[in-house]
Amino acid sequence: MKPAAFRYHAPKTVDQAVALLAEVAPADGRVLAGGQSLVPTMAFRLARPAHLVDINGIEALDRLATVDGKLAIGACVRHAAFYRAAAEGPLGQLLATVVRHIAHHPIRTRGTFCGSLAHADPASEWCLVATALGAEMVAASKRGTRTIAAKDFFAGIMTTALAEDELLIETHLPPLPAAVQDRRRRSRQPLRGLCA
Repeated sequence: MKPAAFRYHAPKTVDQAVALLAEVAPADGRVLAGGQSLVPTMAFRLARPAHLVDINGIEALDRLATVDGKLAIGACVRHAAFYRAAAEGPLGQLLATVVRHIAHHPIRTRGTFCGSLAHADPASEWCLVATALGAEMVAASKRGTRTIAAKDFFAGIMTTALAEDELLIETHLPPLPAAVQDRRRRSRQPLRGLCA
């Protein structure tokens, strides 16, 4: 099968993206980043969005950096970015361990960390990591930005606290205490608690 017809939009800034979402979300407009969850459902016509807002051209959403002690992960950061430690200490090691449990390499090179969270599949490794670590998600709309704690973000299976016109622009992960790394060294076991 092929997807049903839709209009394609490619904003270049977050402001353009949220303005587009405000306009097209009521007409079943959807955000496209990695597309590893959305595109297959479109191909089977289980999802028939009238509009796709492709955020891949927004350079600001590629950010992966430590800011104020937390790891900031932009909406377009791919799973594969975590093959190498993205943060110092046990957090970087944890993410590098978890990413190898996500699907297979081609999907890891396209799928995004934030896309997994926005999709809220209960089988998602990143949703588990975000919940266990107490992540914060930053959502943007024409009304401004707001930060949502992981405990409030996931509302149920495939359901989040995002409004239809909100774009998940970034996720913040807190550092893990050094004690986690010390226990791992003593036991000589891999970090399995969040990805077994």
